[in-house]
Amino acid sequence: MPAALMDGELGSLLKVSAAVWAVMAYARVAAARIIPGAGRLAALLPAVVLFYGIPFAFATTGGRGISGFFLSWLGTFKLFLLAAGRGPLDPSLPLLQFVCSASLPVKLPQSNTSGKAKTQGPASVPTTKILVSGAVIPFILYAYQFKEAMSRWQLLLVYAANVYLSLDLLLALVHALIHGVLGMEMEPQVDRPYLASSLRDFWGRRWNLMVPAILRPSVYGPVRSRFGEAAGVLASFLVSGLMHELIFYYMMWQPPSGDVAAFFVLHGACSVAETWWARHAGWWHPPRVAAVPLTLAFVGGTGLWLFFPAMMRGGLDELILQDFQGMVVLMEQAGRWLAGAAGPVLSTR
Repeated sequence: MPAALMDGELGSLLKVSAAVWAVMAYARVAAARIIPGAGRLAALLPAVVLFYGIPFAFATTGGRGISGFFLSWLGTFKLFLLAAGRGPLDPSLPLLQFVCSASLPVKLPQSNTSGKAKTQGPASVPTTKILVSGAVIPFILYAYQFKEAMSRWQLLLVYAANVYLSLDLLLALVHALIHGVLGMEMEPQVDRPYLASSLRDFWGRRWNLMVPAILRPSVYGPVRSRFGEAAGVLASFLVSGLMHELIFYYMMWQPPSGDVAAFFVLHGACSVAETWWARHAGWWHPPRVAAVPLTLAFVGGTGLWLFFPAMMRGGLDELILQDFQGMVVLMEQAGRWLAGAAGPVLSTR
């Protein structure tokens, strides 16, 4: 059954890819013919609706989660920015680059002074990340079998390591696939979040940087221009919380509890307070040697309180294990098929 499930996922992936290409070709033509504004937004709504519905085409937790993040969140926000005439999408882009920019966390190569695109060599492909994360994740998945014997803090560490390494591995694989084929680079992923010295540093400059990169022009900037910086920060964290709730719904098929949204709203309020303190209480700042563990303790403690319980209640670890088992069976069957195909060839020599 797991192998049949994974076979079905491959078919779903092909159908989804074809649908994304078709609707984004339409979006590119519509954006080229309609000026930014309400008219362009109305024309792009079919693409937005498709992106929100695509996760339902997948049967596995991973398929729904990845498509929810890449398309239902990042992709739709890019389309909203396109409707306003801003953001990374531009109808003048070639179709291949337009589709990839809309559906994947990639960016166009920058040009140097001679006008030629800067591309990094094969060494830029994050092979080390793929090997390290790919080697460690199976041990983390195995550790889930003993979660009943773990303390809450031990389980927090297992969940945090799983989220960090899975995200790192997923984005490294995407980078490896698109780097040589498209001449495009991944958007920044993470930058040593374990060195964050403040909440602003953690969320804005170190963790899952694709999210603040899309929230700044789509939420923070417009709200800040009308209501001020604090409102922009709070709105960004609120939207992030709501989108996380949506992705959790895609992955676990359970109604949102509100805990994940509350986690991000709390961090938004604390980030605003942190900014106020930095500006008005300049007479004291904790040294970095103390700020880093304090920041990580706050992120981890509030995650244990609000974020990770939502994953535990939904049985997300069990769903991930099922996906992993299906992938293992599928790879075993592929190996047997390749061995069988090579057997007759070798026997004729």
